[in-house]
Amino acid sequence: MTATDSSSVPSAPPRGVVLHPSKGKVIAITSGKGGVGKTFLSANLAAALTRRGLRVLVLDADLGLANLDVVLNLYPKLTLHDVFTGKCTLEEALVQAPGGFTVLLAGSGMVEYSRLTPEVREDFLRLIGEVVPRFDVVLLDTGAGISDVVLFALSLASEVLLVATPEPTSLTDAYATIKVLATQQQRQLIRLVVNQAARPGDGRAITQQLQTVLNRFVGSGKGPGVRLVHMGDIPIDPAVKEAVMRRQLLLVHTPGCPAALAVGQIAGRLVDTVLRAHAAV
Repeated sequence: MTATDSSSVPSAPPRGVVLHPSKGKVIAITSGKGGVGKTFLSANLAAALTRRGLRVLVLDADLGLANLDVVLNLYPKLTLHDVFTGKCTLEEALVQAPGGFTVLLAGSGMVEYSRLTPEVREDFLRLIGEVVPRFDVVLLDTGAGISDVVLFALSLASEVLLVATPEPTSLTDAYATIKVLATQQQRQLIRLVVNQAARPGDGRAITQQLQTVLNRFVGSGKGPGVRLVHMGDIPIDPAVKEAVMRRQLLLVHTPGCPAALAVGQIAGRLVDTVLRAHAAV
């Protein structure tokens, strides 16, 4: 793993290298399968971290199928595309979200950003170098899966938060994503959130099951392998669907519901285990 700072960012990171910005903390929120609540978690986690006094930016890194604006009921005039093409400055594209945090939204259906071209790499690297010093934490809401664009966005993060549900298809895709991150980016630690958990303890059991499979098929004698850290479960909660349909943050719509309380607990664990540790370095 290679460290770097915003003043000496390389033109493009070599394959398999994970960048660790020295200022601020970049956390990528991703999933193997779409539709598991990744963007929902990104937005509500940002609100929970903001309530703890942190300056938070959510960067919509799902350039092809961006929907953070839909979740937050925002209608941006300027997007990440405009920043990349020089039509506006970064400052002009930053938007204040209902939860008190800042967002940088991406336009949906941008075919030119569906492939990892040298231009896309340069744009992303330059952008990360600009935003990291401005915020306490930057959340990258990535696309689902293991496309080149998604993997590159993940390589820009110092931490990966993987969202999965107990469904077999979600867990299969989560395993595939973890395997790629372990082998191509040499990730040694990935944090897991289990959404739509039916019972208390489901997420911890799922984490242990995935860890057992990873130890058997991904670990090798060349290194320590990859370790999964269970960050928490978000229970099945009808308030989530209602908030999504109303295009409101769950932490604003029903702050005392079980799912909202669970997101708050995950935010607390991130602060205690990731952000405070980083601030002490």
